[in-house]
Amino acid sequence: MSHEDSAAYNPPHEDDHIDGRVADKSKVGPPVWVKRIVLAIVLVGVAYVVYLLSAAFFPRWWAQRVADQVDGTVSRGTLWGLFYGFVFSLVPALMLFQLRHRFYSWTWRGILAVVAIVLAAPNWLTLSVVAGNSNAAHAGERIMDVDAPGFRAATLIGVIAGVALAVIITVLSMRLKARRTEVKRLRTERDELRRTRGTDEGSREQL
Repeated sequence: MSHEDSAAYNPPHEDDHIDGRVADKSKVGPPVWVKRIVLAIVLVGVAYVVYLLSAAFFPRWWAQRVADQVDGTVSRGTLWGLFYGFVFSLVPALMLFQLRHRFYSWTWRGILAVVAIVLAAPNWLTLSVVAGNSNAAHAGERIMDVDAPGFRAATLIGVIAGVALAVIITVLSMRLKARRTEVKRLRTERDELRRTRGTDEGSREQL
């Protein structure tokens, strides 16, 4: 008797069915939406812990760094505030405005957004001192009051000026692009009209 004949005369045992059911159940996992909810909860928890640690450290640390640069002088506090506020709002705002272009994929848009947020870190740190409620934020306010006068007000002015300039640059670039597109369209229509006239004149000469 061949191997195929012996297999045909040997019906599957009950153990084989049990093994198959166990294998099928081992492949069954939680639904995708459950995994996403768990992942979201974990990310929120991690973000909250990072926020608490940052709020307890960075405001005081940033205020001390600014105080070392300003050294209690109003003029230096104003200049440094204008510098940080203007530069670190202009560049991130210009990067964020680039997200309007359709040739960027969603991945690159996310990368640009993250980079823009990171580049604005000095202004975020100053905001954490001004608007924070932690002990570190209150300590940072006292440090800036004594050793960095004029810095916070100048930073706000610099942020407003930087964002305003970014908006102006973006609007002007959009208008310039629209004008270039219109000029290109008019040139195309002009060339098409010339070709049409040349074809008509050639047909008339043949007649």
